[in-house]
Amino acid sequence: MSLLVGFPFGGSTVPHTLEPSTRLAYDARSAPNPWFSWSYVRDNAEIITDRLQEHVTLTVVSVLIAAAIGIPLGVVAFRNRWLAAVILSLTGVLYTVPSLALFALIAPFTGLTHRTVIIGLVAYALLVIVRNTLTGLGQVPAEVREAAVGMGYGRLAMLWRIELPLALPGIMTGLRIATVSTVALVTVGVIVGYGGLGQLIMEGFRNNFYRAQIATATVLVVAVGLAFDMLLAGLTRLLTPWARRRA
Repeated sequence: MSLLVGFPFGGSTVPHTLEPSTRLAYDARSAPNPWFSWSYVRDNAEIITDRLQEHVTLTVVSVLIAAAIGIPLGVVAFRNRWLAAVILSLTGVLYTVPSLALFALIAPFTGLTHRTVIIGLVAYALLVIVRNTLTGLGQVPAEVREAAVGMGYGRLAMLWRIELPLALPGIMTGLRIATVSTVALVTVGVIVGYGGLGQLIMEGFRNNFYRAQIATATVLVVAVGLAFDMLLAGLTRLLTPWARRRA
């Protein structure tokens, strides 16, 4: 049975088969099987770059969509306490569904496309983003809200000019956690042919457990996660200078 792979958001939604042209840096029948090989990286640089690009694209798109849905849901949950339990319960249920099962449930409706993977990744990121948005808004001091009301701020103006800016550190923490988790979960998309670096990991298993291929893809997944985390940490410091001064 051949696994499937596709490239991010091209014109065709028909996935491609796993690359049979990966060049091994060892003889699977006799030579040692190294955990890292510059020969493998050099000979397969184009394939590795394509998979890395797909991985990053799926992560960015999924987190942006999850943020666009999760932050407003967190605000609604904060404003309407009776809805908070419902929203948290629904996002919690989505989070507990096994990834393989979730992709299997979505695939009949969206097909073996990148949309299947994105919908699943968004579902998993929602709980973290909603909870951290709710927590961040809850940490806004009551006296600040009272002062804003005394200055004539309405509910909408207070939300945009007072509450959301002060809740931003908590919201950004949620985005950091959701992003790093998404980087790891993208690899599971290999079951529908859009797993980014997960395609290389799976192909490494199929190539007689080719360690160099598996290790290279794994290291790149970790590196992408660290890069996103550092980028968002820097963005948080840039957007919340008052929090940095207070620390």
